[in-house]
Amino acid sequence: MTIEASAKATTAPLAVLAAATATHGTGRDDDIPLPRLPGFVESAFSPLVFEVAARCLTARPRDGSRTAVLLAALTGDTTTADLASRRMVSGRVHNPLLFMQATANSVLGHLSREFGITAQTLSLSTLRDAAAELLDMADLLLEDPEVERVLAVGVELGGGERLAAVYRDLAGDGGLPVPALPAGAGRSAALLLGRTGTPLAHTPATPAPPGSIQHLFDLAAAHRNEPPTQDKPQDKTQDKTETHAHQ
Repeated sequence: MTIEASAKATTAPLAVLAAATATHGTGRDDDIPLPRLPGFVESAFSPLVFEVAARCLTARPRDGSRTAVLLAALTGDTTTADLASRRMVSGRVHNPLLFMQATANSVLGHLSREFGITAQTLSLSTLRDAAAELLDMADLLLEDPEVERVLAVGVELGGGERLAAVYRDLAGDGGLPVPALPAGAGRSAALLLGRTGTPLAHTPATPAPPGSIQHLFDLAAAHRNEPPTQDKPQDKTQDKTETHAHQ
């Protein structure tokens, strides 16, 4: 089955303007050192998100007021949340920096400031395939005549028994598999999407676990080495009277 956000007949399908992936501490040959990100410590979550987002945005510089950003992560920055809770239980002084960076929107704020993004920025948590959720939402945002591009980012972290316990609670004993990543490891993927460019199409080799970014990672990997496409202003002259349903 081809992964594509559904689109009405009068609207062009999603197209890829830029793509990027990054992994840290996973044991892959292409693992990168953890990027330094001012104000964010200990966790790979925000540095990896910023890394892939920055690669896409610098590859296609454009007016940030017409660029929206989506971030999908099933459990958020569990590394930071775990560290903060361990410090609290041990009686150590609360660190407000950890509270700040444990919020997924924190890195979106940093990204928006660095790239002048003033359109919508949203964080999502879903037990659906993260790629399907992001593409549906990107398709919906691109119906807005003020939005020309959507940056869709997904991130997963590794962890230990505490992360596994979170997954057990989310699954309701349904067997939700924990990401097969070592503690301290992480991976992220990003697609910069519009209505003109390389058509978005991908056939998953295997089903993705609930909430996994695997299909998004595969999509980004498939598109990241393609020749650059011209990022043109979106044509917003089509009829907007129909309702676009997303389920």
